[in-house]
Amino acid sequence: MKSFKKGIIIALTLLLSFSLAACGTSKKESGGSGKDEKITLNFWTFGATNYEELAKEYEKENPNVIVKVKASETAEHHDALFTALSAGSGAPDLAMLELDQFDRFKAAKDRFENLYDLGAKDVQGEYLDWKWAGGENAEGDFLFGMPTDIGPKALYYRTDIFEEAGLPTEPAEVEALINSPEEFLKAGLQVKEKTGKPFVDSIEMAYRAYLDASVDTYLNSDGELLLEKEGNSVKKAYDYAVDLYKQGIVGKFEMWTPEWANAVNKGEFAAELGAGWLKGWMEGNAPDAVGKWKVATLPKEFAANWGGSYIAIPNETKNAQAAYDFVEWLVSPENQLKSFEAKGLFPSAHSVYEMEEFKTNEDEFFGGQVSSSVFAAAAQDITGAVYKGEKYFPVHQEVVNALHNVRDGKDPEKEWKAAVKRSKDLISR
Repeated sequence: MKSFKKGIIIALTLLLSFSLAACGTSKKESGGSGKDEKITLNFWTFGATNYEELAKEYEKENPNVIVKVKASETAEHHDALFTALSAGSGAPDLAMLELDQFDRFKAAKDRFENLYDLGAKDVQGEYLDWKWAGGENAEGDFLFGMPTDIGPKALYYRTDIFEEAGLPTEPAEVEALINSPEEFLKAGLQVKEKTGKPFVDSIEMAYRAYLDASVDTYLNSDGELLLEKEGNSVKKAYDYAVDLYKQGIVGKFEMWTPEWANAVNKGEFAAELGAGWLKGWMEGNAPDAVGKWKVATLPKEFAANWGGSYIAIPNETKNAQAAYDFVEWLVSPENQLKSFEAKGLFPSAHSVYEMEEFKTNEDEFFGGQVSSSVFAAAAQDITGAVYKGEKYFPVHQEVVNALHNVRDGKDPEKEWKAAVKRSKDLISR
């Protein structure tokens, strides 16, 4: 009899344990967006998005959900988020993560929700493969962030300078002519000879031609510096930029400076290897250049992404499922089209490229060209996600500093070796 009672007690204890476990399983179950409970989601963003407007739309469709959007400057945003995650308190329910900062946060995997646990697998096929892969861990079983915008690169070129140099000015003809790094150089030499103007604005942009297209750059996933490895892609990009500079087709402008902005406006150089988001800046800041710029796809060797973001869910949230439901809605193809039309955020959802509003979106600044189609083609030429690592920025700056020294007359090989040494010191700290 005693053994029977003991068995009953054990059975009840186990049953209670399972019941408690069920009550405290994932936030996906406990933090859903049920229609009866009021949920507030804090959403940290940066830059110019239309997410405030879209959040209001979501609130109308989901009266139980309030989305509080906080927008900050890029650096301030990421530093505040990193501090909150490190402290283990104060993080929002949702946070945008800029591509160049992303690997810094991936190192803190335990501070984020795995979006695969919340339903992300169901919509994976709606996004460009390389963009989706960039949101995963190395093993591919943990999704840190949902894809938002991207920055496919294209060749921005001044039609008046190309015409003066005897080069074609229609995008299809430019793409057919400048179809390799070698032809890129030849076109630059022709511009220099016929107009006396530089082809590319700066040595850094010449460097980024190959760099941005490289899957492996400064570091691998083990944190190992790759600059000394035989045939590394960074040295190839460095040497190409130095060669273009020595041949006299690279200007001395630096992006975002007043001198550079004036050069864009007045036509003091012929071409820029820019991302899709540069279009919006040019439309707002180069009034004298309306109708004088067009865009064409770059040679496949230069096909690359520069910029873009993801939206992650810190695991401090008590409403993981509700947060996921909102972000899945926010970055849906239909809403990515709205973000593109409102703020120029270039879509990573490939079905947008076939939408009529997207395909007929003529740009007055580019003389009526539908530039969105060029960037869509560029996005689909990209083959893989780039690994950057936690110390991408400081190492990148060391190489750029070396290139600036070359521009100022220093020896390229000595500068390269010095940059490698400084980078090794950075990594060892």
